[in-house]
Amino acid sequence: MTMRSENVKVGLDRAANRALLKATGVTDNDMDKPFIGIANSWNNIVPGHLNLRELAEFVKAGIYSAGGVPFEFGTIGICDGIAMGHVGMRYSLPSREIITDSVEAMVQAHQFDGIVLLCGCDKIIPGMLMAAMRLDIPAIMVTGGPMLSESYKGERLTIGSAFEAAGKVKAGKMSMDEFRCVEDMAAPGCGSCQGLYTANTMSCLTEALGLSLPGCATAHAVSALKRRIARLSGERIMELVRKDIKPNGLITRESFMNAIKVDMMIGGSTNTALHLPAIAHDAGVDIKLDDFGGISDEVPHICSIAPSGPHTMKDLDEAGGMPGVIKQGLKLLSDEMTVSGLRLSEIAEGAGEVDECVIRSLDKPVHAGGGIAVLKGNLAPDGCVVKTAAVVESMQTHEGHARVYDSEDAAMKVILGGNIREGDVIIIRYEGLKGAPGMPEMLNPTASISGLGLGDSVALITDGRFSGATRGLCIGHVSPEAADGGMIALLQEGDIISISLPDRSINVKLSGEEIEKRRSKWKKPEKELKGYLARYSRMVSSADRGGVLE
Repeated sequence: MTMRSENVKVGLDRAANRALLKATGVTDNDMDKPFIGIANSWNNIVPGHLNLRELAEFVKAGIYSAGGVPFEFGTIGICDGIAMGHVGMRYSLPSREIITDSVEAMVQAHQFDGIVLLCGCDKIIPGMLMAAMRLDIPAIMVTGGPMLSESYKGERLTIGSAFEAAGKVKAGKMSMDEFRCVEDMAAPGCGSCQGLYTANTMSCLTEALGLSLPGCATAHAVSALKRRIARLSGERIMELVRKDIKPNGLITRESFMNAIKVDMMIGGSTNTALHLPAIAHDAGVDIKLDDFGGISDEVPHICSIAPSGPHTMKDLDEAGGMPGVIKQGLKLLSDEMTVSGLRLSEIAEGAGEVDECVIRSLDKPVHAGGGIAVLKGNLAPDGCVVKTAAVVESMQTHEGHARVYDSEDAAMKVILGGNIREGDVIIIRYEGLKGAPGMPEMLNPTASISGLGLGDSVALITDGRFSGATRGLCIGHVSPEAADGGMIALLQEGDIISISLPDRSINVKLSGEEIEKRRSKWKKPEKELKGYLARYSRMVSSADRGGVLE
């Protein structure tokens, strides 16, 4: 077996290289073994990362026992919840590319033979998956696992409960003592937030894509099962290296289609419409926003997980986890191979009994269509995204007057000031990939609207994006975005906005003449940018293309 690591450890002219390796504790006997990188995004500010240092030791034990030499290195990781609602959120999505580049740099500089991607949370999982596809060396991912939930007054809390609490206090529905209790109990320990938000959605899709072991996505952060999966993944990477099984030879276009289908089945975060195309881009596979729209019309939504339903990730895990979802939806999926050495059909066979109260059958779905939909119309000619699984029946079609704001901060002042009325359509623009820049999530406005009791009567449209914790008629990723002169930039207060989820349409009721009149007067607002965000704003593509750098 020829090893990449021979480039740094074999030959007379590599004496200095070997000397430096020996400085880290590597022995002469180790020089003949595969060198395995462990990209670990551990830090102690992100709850979803607190257990990764411990899991790394189990990964290393697996690598050692299977005859390899592990080398651990770090990447950055941003907590979207902590970054939410201020300038920090502009850095969240752009951090995805930093993570990808940093993993690429470390792997190429040190010529690892294989890589274990150990991570959790929103941008870190897709960033590392992009690196795996770009590098195309044997790779396997271990996601950190979901957080457990606590109950308060008979309600299972999630991090979404804390975001919505401010609106409830403002509406007089919650006392300050209750507010503090929710704040203290909404995130009771380590792990990714408890619902089917972006972190857990991406963990699930990693498993469906075939790049993590069965059960990894829903094995909780504090569970012994998570530790065992970490060790088994360390052992498995050695087998992948010995057989030279690489992501681009394993993960096909059909694998990506499977991931989108599973996304529709579970009703995942709308952020997957950014991440899957970006991961596919690094794999040389063309995935478009339209692929999501077509699949959404064909694949039913079979899991009702928070924020769109009563269940949490613990319920999903106990009901059968992703093997259970694959089993229920197998006839819609292509039978692709995975890093486990098993095809999806074999994973489904080993799923055991599935709790159909949580993971329904295809013929008894929660909704007939997928949990995410792509809308188009004169307001978003290149498309926009909505999590249909989180929209109540009465808001499937909606028409209302536009309330137009050029930033999230401006909208929040009006929302918390009590100046939003039933039926309004809130427009938050210049928060896109180029305009913000960085396409910040809008969980504070959506959670405040829900907390105020307006979630079932008010719509929100933005060229920014939403947290997976968002619920209600919240439409994001509007393309083209305002900074590119998209229609959203031309809207004015009081314009009539018409939305139809069944028709997959979104329009503003204006004549072509009026639109062109407004377009002729539009000027792009200037923002003074510096550092990484200035470079990012110049290089980033549109949301309908995954927001990749060009």
